[in-house]
Amino acid sequence: MIAEQSHKGCIPLFLLCFLLGTLWEISFAQIRYSVPEETEKGSFVGNIAKDLGMELRELSEHGARIISRGKKQHFVLNVKSGSLVTADRIDREEICAQSVECLLNFNVLVENKLKIHSVEVEITDINDNAPHFLAEEIELKISETTAPGTHHLLENAYDQDVGVNSLQGYELSPSHHFSLKVQSTSGGIKYPELVLERALDREEKPAHYLILTAWDGGEPIRTGTIRIKVTVLDANDNVPVFSQSVYTVSVPENISQGTILLTVNATDADEGINSQVRYFQMKSPRKISQIFQINSVTGELSTLQNLDYEEAEFHEIEVEAQDGLGLRSRAKIHVTVLDVNDNAPEVTITSVTISVPENAPPGTVIALFHVHDRDSGENGQVFCSIPGDLPFKLEKKVDNYYSLVTDRTLDREQVSVYNITMKAEDFGKPALSTNTHILLQVVDINDNPPTFSQSAYSAYIQENNPRGASIYSLTAHDPDSEQNALVTYSIMETNLPLETPPVSSIVSINAETGILYALCSFDYEQSREFQLRVTARDSGDPPLSSNVSLTLFILDQNDNTPEILYPTFPTDGSSGVELAPRSAEPGYLVTKVVAVDADSGQNAWLSYRLLKATDPGLFSVGLHSGEIRTVRTFLDKDALKQNLIVAVTDNGEPPLSATVTVTVAVADSIPEILSDLSSQTSSETQDDSLLTFYLVIAVAVVSCLFFSFIVLLLVIRLRRWWMLQVVQAPGDHVGGITSSQFLGIDGVRTFLQTYSHEVSLTTDSRKSQLIFPQPNYADTLISQQSCEPKEFPLPTQSLLPGKDEQAFSQQAPPNTDWRFSQAQRPGTSGSQNGDEGGTWPNNQFDTEMLQAMILASANEAADGSSTLGGGAGTMGLSARYGPQFTLQHVPDYRQNVYIPGSTATLANAAGKRDGKAPAGGNGNKKKSGKKEKK
Repeated sequence: MIAEQSHKGCIPLFLLCFLLGTLWEISFAQIRYSVPEETEKGSFVGNIAKDLGMELRELSEHGARIISRGKKQHFVLNVKSGSLVTADRIDREEICAQSVECLLNFNVLVENKLKIHSVEVEITDINDNAPHFLAEEIELKISETTAPGTHHLLENAYDQDVGVNSLQGYELSPSHHFSLKVQSTSGGIKYPELVLERALDREEKPAHYLILTAWDGGEPIRTGTIRIKVTVLDANDNVPVFSQSVYTVSVPENISQGTILLTVNATDADEGINSQVRYFQMKSPRKISQIFQINSVTGELSTLQNLDYEEAEFHEIEVEAQDGLGLRSRAKIHVTVLDVNDNAPEVTITSVTISVPENAPPGTVIALFHVHDRDSGENGQVFCSIPGDLPFKLEKKVDNYYSLVTDRTLDREQVSVYNITMKAEDFGKPALSTNTHILLQVVDINDNPPTFSQSAYSAYIQENNPRGASIYSLTAHDPDSEQNALVTYSIMETNLPLETPPVSSIVSINAETGILYALCSFDYEQSREFQLRVTARDSGDPPLSSNVSLTLFILDQNDNTPEILYPTFPTDGSSGVELAPRSAEPGYLVTKVVAVDADSGQNAWLSYRLLKATDPGLFSVGLHSGEIRTVRTFLDKDALKQNLIVAVTDNGEPPLSATVTVTVAVADSIPEILSDLSSQTSSETQDDSLLTFYLVIAVAVVSCLFFSFIVLLLVIRLRRWWMLQVVQAPGDHVGGITSSQFLGIDGVRTFLQTYSHEVSLTTDSRKSQLIFPQPNYADTLISQQSCEPKEFPLPTQSLLPGKDEQAFSQQAPPNTDWRFSQAQRPGTSGSQNGDEGGTWPNNQFDTEMLQAMILASANEAADGSSTLGGGAGTMGLSARYGPQFTLQHVPDYRQNVYIPGSTATLANAAGKRDGKAPAGGNGNKKKSGKKEKK
């Protein structure tokens, strides 16, 4: 029994402890201070540091600051002293109006610790406002028939203070007819009423003046007064009466302006003008008259502007009804404003970071923000969210605070910038939302090495490349950014064979671009490939790198000519002659040319061909084998010594070739060929000596003939000059004869001498030949009638001066009908080069010689009777040429005669000296000096 009583006694004690613990947690979670209004700026409110349990230095180190919920911040945190002080003078009436309790709430944020503490400060009222009336004077009209004891409502006084400092009572100035009575409502509001104590007499006193004083209970007491004028009227003993003393209406806050809320109605039992009622809205210290208006005739209450639930949830309006003689009554209208979801949530970011490293651990705080909705009920409840595919999440803190944190590890290479959209949405219908954007940069760290697109690379390079030329380019990609993505390239030194040069002497690489350059010219015949390892390293800290192998294949070029291995030039003094028996059958293998090419592929494919041979149809060379074989059997007329030039060509582009001379001796035995070769050598020596002797004799004969011709020409000129003098002396005997019929001294061209010299010098003949034909002289006087070009090869010139004097200054060109054709010109087989019209020599010797030769040829062609030391049509040449030898076989003495001591032939000396082109067929050449006239 005792134990049971003891147990029952412990239960109340346990409940008491639990209640005290709960109250302690509540008081610890929220800090509350009290400060009177109108205190000076900087007044002490409370010790935040002490109440938060923090040292003074911790306030500044942890970034403690005040986050105000309102538009204006009334308090400031002094981190040096740890005190909460006022930021400005605080007016309680401005903040809380006439609320009994005025509380200001704000939060203290410790940023580094991300802790939030709620603080509540109560603003206590002081008696700083005196009671006041809205008008300076009121007028009452009271009928003289009004019975004593009648009550008349007076203007209310207003005091913005609360409690004992608010309005406490009224006092009326002394009067014999009136007294004051104060009525109190259930809400504590006092209304003054003027009570008629004695009947009025308008004739005795038509108006009474009173003073109404309102006083409060503050210390000291404050008062306010209003003047009352009472006008005595005639009898109107009924006041208007409202149908209701209090009208109530509830309207949503989103109604439009001018909406009629309700209609009040008051009736007056009087008749006539005394029953006409008009309605008026009582003045109020608040802005009621700016929000509502009442129709004075109909009593309709309507809105002047939009209602706002967040500013005022309830409005009280006093309406007065007055009849024609001034009797009044009052009623109240209570307007309740209903909330609608017209405010979107407000998001205030208190702390945010703009960048985070990609290796930040999950749970890293990105931003801290507060969410508030001015609506009430479900319209004011807010839900925050972010897109689910982002690596972030929201964590709710106290007092509608949220923190944005990372949900997993970030990767800058996948996403470098996040545009985070936080959506705050209320639960209203329809729901309203607010989107807040946070731009977050993911800071790169060096977590990716450079990578190549391939595991191995191959490059093909032509040999003989220029030094310093770029041969290949490597590129590595690093997904990091800035310095972490700055890649440099280098070549690793590898363990190569001893005979291989180091890699640094073969190629180099541009550290920035990865372009490889050749430091030397590659030779395919020496090295056909190189193995390299290239390293790509970024500039991060620490740097990361990767390697890749590169194989350089050298491509062959056709840069080596074929090398002939056989036959080789003898080094022991032997002749290096191949032997072929005279009895060899066609297809007999005489020898084989063996050649190799240092190149490869098509560049080393060799082909053989015979360039030149003593007897072209005697031997053949295999195209691909190089074998020299006989084509036919040997004949007696075939030379004993056959020289063959064989060309070996590769298949490159362009092809390269080499030649070799193969000497083939046609003999059955070696002694036989030796004797043949010695006899051939002696005969050649003898032929050379004879050739020299003949040349000397020819030069001497030509020189003698030249001097004889000069002497003879001078004698003829003197003789003709003497004859001209004799002919001109009589004058009468030649008067009827034209001057063109005479041949003077200047007409030397009529005296033609033909000299034909042939010197045959050949290297293949056993003996050279020198032929001296007899000269042919022609001395003819051509008449005027025989000047036709078809009969005579040359025109004549006048020998007399006078009207034909111009004939001496110009020389007519030779008749083109008697010129040699291209096939008939003097020279070897008519192969002379020159102008089709021929070239006239410029010196006397050449002129005379050429004219003599041309005239002799023309005469022989015309009459066929004269000869030049030989048969007809042979031009006096040796009979070994046969009767078929024509003019085209006449040798050109200008090419075949060489004058000792001179470096030019007779044919070309004058032309080269004068530098003149061959004259045309119809052109005239001007004479200059005696040599051109002869």
